[in-house]
Amino acid sequence: VQLQAFGGGLVQDGGSLRLSCEAPGSTFRRYRMGWFRQAPGNERMIVAATSGRGTVRRYSEAVKGRFTLSRINGQNTIYLQMNSLKPEDTAVYYCALDDRVSTTNSDPAMHMYEYNTWGQGTEVTVSS
Repeated sequence: VQLQAFGGGLVQDGGSLRLSCEAPGSTFRRYRMGWFRQAPGNERMIVAATSGRGTVRRYSEAVKGRFTLSRINGQNTIYLQMNSLKPEDTAVYYCALDDRVSTTNSDPAMHMYEYNTWGQGTEVTVSS
């Protein structure tokens, strides 16, 4: 499985962006998926994640109430709607998936080690 993430760019403080990540494959609907971000000099951190069936979503405290993760299984795509962006949201954003059958019904994966496939990052820059 290969992932492709799109939608990064430059936006002003308080602005919005929507990231998308497509994962080709007929079994997409059972994958746990997540968004992470990595700012310069920092570790890669969880932003948001969805369970394998898409019924449960979790967010980091830093983005809760501002970011929304959604998935459209018919399009094999997840989205990250980012509103009220702040300069501290500046980072490279990565999507990831866990395609193990054993975790289909598990809670959203909030740690990097729980994912086995990563997409290339898309850069988000929020200017003050």
